[in-house]
Amino acid sequence: MRKRIALNQKLQIQFPNSISVTIKREDLIHSVVSGNKFRKLKYNLLQAKTENKKSLLTFGGAFSNHIAAVAFAARENGFQSIGIIRGDELRDKIAGNPTLKFAQECGMQFEFVSREAYRLKTEDTFLADLKSKFGDFFLIPEGGTNAYAIKGCEEILTSEDKEFDYICCAVGTGGTISGIINSALRHQKVLGFPALKGDFLKDEIRIFVQNENWDLITEYHFGGYGKVNTDLVQFINQFYHENQIPLDPVYTGKMVFGVIDLIQNNYFPAQSNILLIHTGGLQGIQGMNAELKKKQLPTIAIHV
Repeated sequence: MRKRIALNQKLQIQFPNSISVTIKREDLIHSVVSGNKFRKLKYNLLQAKTENKKSLLTFGGAFSNHIAAVAFAARENGFQSIGIIRGDELRDKIAGNPTLKFAQECGMQFEFVSREAYRLKTEDTFLADLKSKFGDFFLIPEGGTNAYAIKGCEEILTSEDKEFDYICCAVGTGGTISGIINSALRHQKVLGFPALKGDFLKDEIRIFVQNENWDLITEYHFGGYGKVNTDLVQFINQFYHENQIPLDPVYTGKMVFGVIDLIQNNYFPAQSNILLIHTGGLQGIQGMNAELKKKQLPTIAIHV
């Protein structure tokens, strides 16, 4: 996979207390495998080749950025791909699901499982059954988070980012923020904005990090993973109108909403220099809009 350059784009919004905000456009580094998905898969793919594996197997839901990225990356790098999909009711809905349709067109083989069975995805017996069915494969966890992914995400920050006081990113499985924490400088504070309810992810993150210069801001999940409301949709559309930067509604949109809300409520010291990490995920907008239309709610303007 050929990587493009991730640009640092300063927002032109006038924030109070002379606060400056820049967004790192990781969404631009690849046309399909964008943002943190490129970072997470980079060393996983290299390891799979080292082990002479022929297939990649991973897990995800109906609109998973990870599923789409793995399917495309596998095809581009000469692997077969297998996706274990949460929700056996999706088996007959591939044609109407943009993410699954794309993954299938990339050659991914699906195994649809119930939500109850999906919870067993890390159990040895569950994985043994998968190996019995699909043969030898290289396992990539849900969301891609493992030691190889952390190594890739440690490359998100570069020497040009040393000027920033705060580094902010969305949090799913904890892999991206772990890499950022490991590579952040001592004077920098890393803030994660989980897309899921609760702060249980702290224990997951501590598996991969030693530094203490980080925290999770858990108030901006908008009801939980994949949940959105009219306020968030309107914010994403207005943000694009003002900055020409598209945001996804599951991860980065919530993080940017949270950071701006915290600025307006004087969370950050005056003259803080803040860097936001755009982790991609824009492929999920089309699927989210289909769900919003079903509920007769406003949709996200697609600019990708």
